[in-house]
Amino acid sequence: MKAVVMAGGEGTRLRPMTSSMPKPLLPVANRPIMEHVLRLLKRHGLTETVVTVQFLASLVKNYFGDGEELGMELSYANEEKPLGTAGSVKNAEEALKDDAFVVISGDALTDFDLTDLIAFHKEKGAMVTVCLTRVPNPLEFGITIVDEEGRVERFLEKPTWGQVFSDTVNTGIYVMEPEVFDYVQPDVPVDWSGDVFPQLMKEGKPIYGYVAEGYWEDVGTHESYVKAQADVLEGKVDVELDGFEISPGVWVAEGAEVHPDAVLRGPIYIGDYAKVEAGVEIREHTVIGSNVVVKSGAFLHKAVVHDNVYIGPHSNLRGCVIGKNTDVMRAARIEDGAVIGDECLVGEESIVQGNVRVYPFKTIEAGAFVNTSVIWESRGQAHLFGARGVSGVLNVEITPELAVRLAGAYATTLKKGATVTTARDHSRGARALKRAVISALQASAIDVRDLENVPLPVARQQTARGSAGGIMIRTTPGVPDSVDIMFFDERGADLSQAKQRKLDRVYARQEYRRAFPGEIGDLNFPSSVFDQYTGSLLRSVDTTGVAEAGLKVVVDASNGSAGLVLPSLLGRLGVDSLTINPGLDESRPTESAETRRAGLVRLGEIVASARAAFGVRFDTVGERLSLVDERGRIIEDDRALLVMLDLVAAERRSGRVALPVTTTRIAEQVAAYHGTQVDWTTTSPDDLTRVGREESTIFGGDGLGGFIVPEFSSVFDGTAAFVRLLGLVARTQLTLSQIDARIPRAHVLRRDLATPWAVKGLVMRRVVEAAGDRHVDTTDGVRVVEADGRWVLVLPDPAEAVTHLWAEGPDDASAQALLDEWAAVVDSAGR
Repeated sequence: MKAVVMAGGEGTRLRPMTSSMPKPLLPVANRPIMEHVLRLLKRHGLTETVVTVQFLASLVKNYFGDGEELGMELSYANEEKPLGTAGSVKNAEEALKDDAFVVISGDALTDFDLTDLIAFHKEKGAMVTVCLTRVPNPLEFGITIVDEEGRVERFLEKPTWGQVFSDTVNTGIYVMEPEVFDYVQPDVPVDWSGDVFPQLMKEGKPIYGYVAEGYWEDVGTHESYVKAQADVLEGKVDVELDGFEISPGVWVAEGAEVHPDAVLRGPIYIGDYAKVEAGVEIREHTVIGSNVVVKSGAFLHKAVVHDNVYIGPHSNLRGCVIGKNTDVMRAARIEDGAVIGDECLVGEESIVQGNVRVYPFKTIEAGAFVNTSVIWESRGQAHLFGARGVSGVLNVEITPELAVRLAGAYATTLKKGATVTTARDHSRGARALKRAVISALQASAIDVRDLENVPLPVARQQTARGSAGGIMIRTTPGVPDSVDIMFFDERGADLSQAKQRKLDRVYARQEYRRAFPGEIGDLNFPSSVFDQYTGSLLRSVDTTGVAEAGLKVVVDASNGSAGLVLPSLLGRLGVDSLTINPGLDESRPTESAETRRAGLVRLGEIVASARAAFGVRFDTVGERLSLVDERGRIIEDDRALLVMLDLVAAERRSGRVALPVTTTRIAEQVAAYHGTQVDWTTTSPDDLTRVGREESTIFGGDGLGGFIVPEFSSVFDGTAAFVRLLGLVARTQLTLSQIDARIPRAHVLRRDLATPWAVKGLVMRRVVEAAGDRHVDTTDGVRVVEADGRWVLVLPDPAEAVTHLWAEGPDDASAQALLDEWAAVVDSAGR
């Protein structure tokens, strides 16, 4: 006997899950509903099966193929238009006309005894046997009445409570003789219960009802879909589960990684090759799909998560459904009954309220509060670029596919045959993405100079040696799971805002240039880049007096790429140096704030015991520098900026200093004391670089360990800053602690407030209004200056749904009061 599986319905009530996936392919316990149906058929010997398909038919065919993997023989009957329950089976008549056959829905979960159903059909000599079951609420189903012999007496489709006369409903499972086709017109919509069965009963044909024992759930609504998952996990339905029951009710499939410190409260299911980190709590009735990543601190309860989903740290998912390839970012909250479609992005700290539907391919911005369904609009981030280029979680937001498209867009903004320099840090992720970038550049008629693993300043300097631009890929500082794709102009500086917008437009329109076969770009690997960098640096920066001063310094390379330059540099400087942590550590491409702090403490201990003049610690890509004085005390980054400023200004006695508006105004006092002046810039490194290129600029810095040495380069360079500091200390003959002690203490405090994108403009307007008659500086954001000199800066983040605030006063209490006052203004406007 053959079977017919009806898999053509659109499943409109299950949208947005069925917007991009046919209902029979929706997973229940990590297997499509239809696969559970096919396995049931096989258990009862029904291996020859015809599948009727219509909506998204190719997806069903591609998934199941000819059925060989299931040990079945599948063929397909395709409907050009919806033909109804009977019409779709009529469409498969050619394959079914020789013998009785079973009809079953491809989107209902059941474990009925089909062998007993078929035996009942044969015993009664029926033309049609309708499989029935008892349900507590029959309103959504067709009611069927049978007599003592099992013969059907009456049908009623979807009754009202006033019409309910039985709890026995039609499950849509039938055993039929081929003669039934005589009652179905071809190529027109025909239904069994509404059209065919009434006619058969009118003619007295034998239609019987078989009341089945067992489980049956018509997965037609979101509630029934979630219920079906729970029922499978509770063992209420007899279906096969892949994997191993590692503890009562906790099922883990092959290849899944579950950290011992994760809390698992069954019954739950974790799919193959999923990864669950420490600190995660997964509670009952949760289903985790294949290749899902659940980050530390996440909480899931009664959540159904489809394949290839990323669940960010400290996110909270309750009673919701998450579609495949969706990314749920840090601290997002998705409430009971919400459904997120395929390939969506749910931003950091956003809240999706219960019963909200988010359709596929949508972006929920960071910090958003969503209480209505997102169907058409995207609510997405407007620009690719953030403060560090294009940044995101590796293989979640930043994938090789994205890297290829970005590199193709960048190449399209350049002339054919131009040269682009590429580089990376020492992480595996950056290595893999750089290869994708190089391929895309070459395929867009761009020649590539690949530096491989070099410090960021070396990449910038080499880009400036004849390239049209450059691309550097590095691990996001302090975030080991994320990467930054940084784009440089022909000077090795970050792209200007105008060039970023141009790249944005090309990327958004997907207008990528492609090379003809004879135009494919070349790839070469320049040699002696470290010697070139070191030689140029020592020719540009004044090192007079270093050799004669007999300085001893301790240099911490942080197991990063800065250590690649130090051997040739320190040897040529002729300084007595001790280098620690010089080797590359691939497992630590960046470091947390705690690790950095511990490294500085250790550096201080070594400096003090070695009686060194000072110690320096590079970040892992050699861009930034931290200082320790001769006593081994850490000079905080904001103080280090003032110390360097004091040294440079005292020696030069004229010129301009480039500093962002977030810097303490004590910098003005230091600069003015030595006859120099401050040029206040925006917080963008691009703006600091612009001022750093001007002839009169003698120094620049951002107060975060980034220093500009204009005589060598207009960009942040930790190694150049180190060489300049050596020369300054050697010539001034003052210790760093003495210089630090003569500079007044600053009291600058900072706070970040979540602000939805939609109200950022309103927030800034309210800030300006609240400023009243006070002086307002709009160099970057809005800086409000009080009559007594205290100031607050309110600055919306360009890439995240956040507003940053800085406040400075004569003491911490005064700065704190000012910060509280203006935080209240921002909060009230953002509500």
